[in-house]
Amino acid sequence: MRPGSRLAATLFLALGGCARAPSPAATPVRSEAEARELSAEEQARHALDRLAFGPRPGDVDRVRSMGVDRWIDLQLHPERIADPAGNDVSSSFPLLRADPASLLRDVAAMRTGAANDTAARRALRMQYNAVGREVQAARLARATSSERQLQEVLVDLWANHFSVFAGKGPVRLYLARYEEDAIRPHVLGKFRDLLGAVAHSPAMLFYLDNWQSAADSLHPTLARRAGGRARGPRAPRGLNENYARELMELHTLGVDGGYTQRDVIEVARALTGWSIAAPREGGGFVFRPALHDAGEKVVLGVRIPAGGDERDGEKVLDILARHPSTARMVATTLARRFASDDPPPALVERAATTYRSTDGDLRAVVRTIVTSPEFFSRASYRSKVKSPLELVASALRAAGVPADTTPRAARAVAQLGQPIYGHQTPEGWPERSAEWLSAGAVADRVNFIATLTRRVSMDDATRALLESPDFQRR
Repeated sequence: MRPGSRLAATLFLALGGCARAPSPAATPVRSEAEARELSAEEQARHALDRLAFGPRPGDVDRVRSMGVDRWIDLQLHPERIADPAGNDVSSSFPLLRADPASLLRDVAAMRTGAANDTAARRALRMQYNAVGREVQAARLARATSSERQLQEVLVDLWANHFSVFAGKGPVRLYLARYEEDAIRPHVLGKFRDLLGAVAHSPAMLFYLDNWQSAADSLHPTLARRAGGRARGPRAPRGLNENYARELMELHTLGVDGGYTQRDVIEVARALTGWSIAAPREGGGFVFRPALHDAGEKVVLGVRIPAGGDERDGEKVLDILARHPSTARMVATTLARRFASDDPPPALVERAATTYRSTDGDLRAVVRTIVTSPEFFSRASYRSKVKSPLELVASALRAAGVPADTTPRAARAVAQLGQPIYGHQTPEGWPERSAEWLSAGAVADRVNFIATLTRRVSMDDATRALLESPDFQRR
């Protein structure tokens, strides 16, 4: 049986589940390494568990040999890492490159012919679900196979931070472009660019209803100011605050970030007209002037003059991205993922300072955290419980199994309680360990590992590692 088929059979039977060429850079300064609480081997293992989806056979020795600081620096620059395995895996998922407008047109055509035809309705469901399955399978396959491990970890983190639900309307048809265009290119860039790409994504605009938000009757639209008639895909529906609220509460400032309900309304007004084009128009982002509130707004004390257009929304994103509360939120989010569930306040403050001094450079913020004494502390080591996705990916990597390009590995993640793009509410999956430690969840994880070790050929040392309680921690 081929390794991929064997793995597929293994994961299909599982009951559920838990979580390069050396750089020529200079050797790290010994005094810094000696100041760390972890041994050289522990540092290598810790880096692979936190900044990657766990080590493959031989990875700990390779990282220790090249130096953990040199490995971290290379991972912070994924463009320098050759990744033929990751590229090969990506090419196995053609729908990742599919045009959402084409998919939407195909689904619309199939829906028209499926009204009274059971077979056609079944075909419609299969087509509708295919994109979501490929995106889910590709996420896990890349996590398993890519050499650019830190990039994959950050894709997982930010796709969850800016969470969308595949089960709402046509969101799943937009998922591939959401991850490939809005998330992946920006995970080590400026936070403002990431925030803007998400705000323009049809997946987010549809999920949080901004595509149908329009100026209410008390405020002029650009069309009304010009004396024209409001035009758009439909008549204006009135102001929708969903995206504006989550933009501040979850994506930027945080729940205690200093905004008020008045700010929610003002941000929603600034984002009116940010919508989605019809499939025949390309199906992407479109600004609809006839729906845009052209009145004056005041957001967090900053005045946005009347008569604005799409730039009103851009100004809001600028304000939010540069707000001190956003610096702290980003620092806390990254420190919680990489350092500990309750990251030390001093580490969060240093990371937030880096954010402010670099205008939101995520690479610099991540570097501040993952090279810190707190990251390499004894308190941080193996202190977090793996999420289901981390557990499945790390188990496959530890077993040295090729990436599974079928949906079955992703299905195992879902059976363990974390379907990819399957969180219905916008806060995303939990990062704190306690959320993954119910009795039933632990039992499912044990069953997954037991099934994997029975079905996949591996040496005794690997089997013992996977079956140890420590394997579920990172």
